[in-house]
Amino acid sequence: MSVPLPFSRYRGRRSLAVLAVILAATTVGSCARPTAVSSRPPVSVPPVVAPDSFVVAFETSAGRFDVIARRALAPIGVDRFYALVRDGFFDGARFFRVVPGFVVQFGIPADSAVAAAWRGRRIPDDSVRASNVRGTIAFARGGPETRTTQLFINLADNPKLDTLATIGFPPIGEVLGNGMLVVDSLYGGYGEAAPRGLGPQQDSIRLQGEPYLAREFPLLDRIVRAWIVKP
Repeated sequence: MSVPLPFSRYRGRRSLAVLAVILAATTVGSCARPTAVSSRPPVSVPPVVAPDSFVVAFETSAGRFDVIARRALAPIGVDRFYALVRDGFFDGARFFRVVPGFVVQFGIPADSAVAAAWRGRRIPDDSVRASNVRGTIAFARGGPETRTTQLFINLADNPKLDTLATIGFPPIGEVLGNGMLVVDSLYGGYGEAAPRGLGPQQDSIRLQGEPYLAREFPLLDRIVRAWIVKP
């Protein structure tokens, strides 16, 4: 059994409502857990091995926050994260799902052609070696070996996500310093996708990209640029 690695812990409130939402989740769009479902077969991509740890800066419409990723926590996920940031994948993408007291989710690109090219590029699962506490970041998934490009940041301690559907969501790193002040300020007025909330549908984001979000959900914050600060 892997021993969980230590994380800096932030204080966050668990609520029965949040736990109920997690347990009730089943499908993308109406789900209340971080998910990223891919129906396409895996696509081969050149392997990228990330440094043991590195810091990524996210300049957003709400301000900047930094994330430190640690390969010892989830090597496959961290390698994918490193490759996406290095290639500018997140630049211009919106934080399309913001559920106060639960998670902030992002990782569907602004360009629909890029979204289509990446949707089938799944990666194998990592084991969960750290808990989903407030401030940690992890890949979303919709079942075994379905992680692609979507990630979420925990806005509260979400221990149910450590073992949900027996696999769980392995954190790859955490937000540094006062960065959670920025993350907490990301616009969450739309909430979940319809019918659970007023938020955008993931399939529509993939098919239409930024024009859809700018037209229907203009208040959503975006990533202006993400880059690797230092290994």
